Formats: sequence, C-alpha cells, structure tokens
Amino acid sequence: MSIFGKIMDGIFHSKAAAAPAPKPAAPAPTASSAAAAAPAAPTAAPQVDVEQVLTIMANAEPNGGGNWRTSIVDLLKLLGLDSSLAARKDLGAELGVHAGADGSAEQNIALSKAVWAKLEANGGRVPASLRD
Repeated sequence: MSIFGKIMDGIFHSKAAAAPAPKPAAPAPTASSAAAAAPAAPTAAPQVDVEQVLTIMANAEPNGGGNWRTSIVDLLKLLGLDSSLAARKDLGAELGVHAGADGSAEQNIALSKAVWAKLEANGGRVPASLRD
C-alpha cells in the first residue's frame, strides 16, 4: 500500500471515523404522511471530518499528537506510520511534491499541504485552516 494510502486508511478507517455523527431528530411520521412519503433516495457515503478524526486520535495520545496540523512528521507519527526522511521522500515522490531540499521545512510544509489537498480530493472534509 502506498504511503498516502496508509494515511488515508488510518484516518478514514479509524475508530474515530467510524463513530456515527449525531443526527437531528426527525418528527415522527403520521399515518397519512407515511403513506404519502416517497421511498428514501440512496444517500452517498458521508464525508469523513478529517480534523475531527485526527483531534480525537491526538487527544488519546499521551503527548497530544504533537503538532499534526502543520507537521507532516507529527501527522505520520500520530497515524503510527514511518516518519523518517526516506518515508517523506517517498511520500513526496508519490504526491509529486518537489519543494525545497529533502527534509527541509519547505518540503515538509509542502508535503502537509499536499496531504490535506489529496485527503479532500478523496472524500475527506478538510477545513481551510489545514489546507492554507
């Protein structure tokens, strides 16, 4: 599995992502409204709230998950993945990130932004505060 695939799997298939979001209560149908109601249309799979999932995961960590919002190293560690320079080089190659020297702050920031953008492109709900 690719490194990004492992990131996505760690977020989208985590226990935090599996927890159902609270739904607003619907009014109880009456006999006449139930008969007239059309069958429910199939619903698309709900988007995963990436920030919420990672926050839950970080809160369960003794160190609070580090600075996963801006540090690709801390994000990888939070997900239990290899955060070595070699792994980040591979992730950069996989995502087409060629900013700065390997291991530089410039490259790590670009990797973080690329990961957030790719998560969003694959069905994650990522707030602008993480993408920018």
